Amino acid sequence: MRHIRITLVGFGVVGQGFAELLVNKQAYLQKQYNLSLTLVGVANARHGFIYREDGLHIPQLLQLARQGQSLTEHPDIQHWDTALEGLRATPANILVEASPTNLRDAEPALSHTRTALAQGMHVVTANKGPGALAANELFALAKKHGVQLRMESSVMAGTPVISAIREGMAGASITSIRGILNGTTNYILSAMASGRAYANVLADAQAKGYAETDPTADVEGYDAVAKTLILAALVFNHPLRVEQVGRQGITAITREQMQAAIDSGKRIKLIASLHQTAGSNALEASVKPLALPLNDPLARVDGAMNAISIQADTLSEVTIIGPGAGRIETAQGLLADVLACVR
Repeated sequence: MRHIRITLVGFGVVGQGFAELLVNKQAYLQKQYNLSLTLVGVANARHGFIYREDGLHIPQLLQLARQGQSLTEHPDIQHWDTALEGLRATPANILVEASPTNLRDAEPALSHTRTALAQGMHVVTANKGPGALAANELFALAKKHGVQLRMESSVMAGTPVISAIREGMAGASITSIRGILNGTTNYILSAMASGRAYANVLADAQAKGYAETDPTADVEGYDAVAKTLILAALVFNHPLRVEQVGRQGITAITREQMQAAIDSGKRIKLIASLHQTAGSNALEASVKPLALPLNDPLARVDGAMNAISIQADTLSEVTIIGPGAGRIETAQGLLADVLACVR
């Protein structure tokens, strides 16, 4: 049996989903992979970093979180005030980074990632900040220390996109990528296509948990921009800055515009795109609403689903459709990356 020690930073919706998956998949992982995954460290912003050499009791941690109690109530632990202090002081094989995304400077996730890589830990992250703002630096640091940095969950959650492109399409020269990379906006636009007004649909999306109380990151396209930056760095090896991605949200789209598109046999979708100009190193990037003809594979992707279409020299077009959010869905992406690191 192979034993892998994991530290988890971020114990919100995604972090708890990952911890729950470790419990539910324990027997399967042991049987299928001859593998034991032990959670030795957990951190969040409120309670700091807790560590137990022999492993933390995950059901107890989940119960503490559900009851709003401090993680420090877990018995027989060591405690540090911050995740960074705990990471520097404790050993583990893999860091799973699931703290909230910050696109201004990617902190504190960026420091967590740098610290773990420099200490020889593999890093698996669902946080979009480090990949969007510092992918090349971090991959160079991982290579220097002989470890892996993987971020499948940062784009389309557990739907395998990054691994499909980088590993499943290895050897193919990617020329362009187009995608519906934000489930909130796709849900809103799908509902608007049936004749509903933007404000009404947004309120419905917030009530169902698809949209935050402040939906700006989604409806103004910033979330999709972050994922576009990650794909630019990981797929095209061409890091971009936020301001290099042309961005337009969906807040100005009217019912009349939606109906006009339908009448002309099209559907309006918020499309993130990356296009490599032939014979040039230039990479065109944008996130904006587009009216797509119905024969476009992205036109009929409705609700909160995500999709991505990849064009390459050896495969004319590959389209992947799947959930782009959700606690267990995102946790699945993290688990897949953990297993990739182990392999």
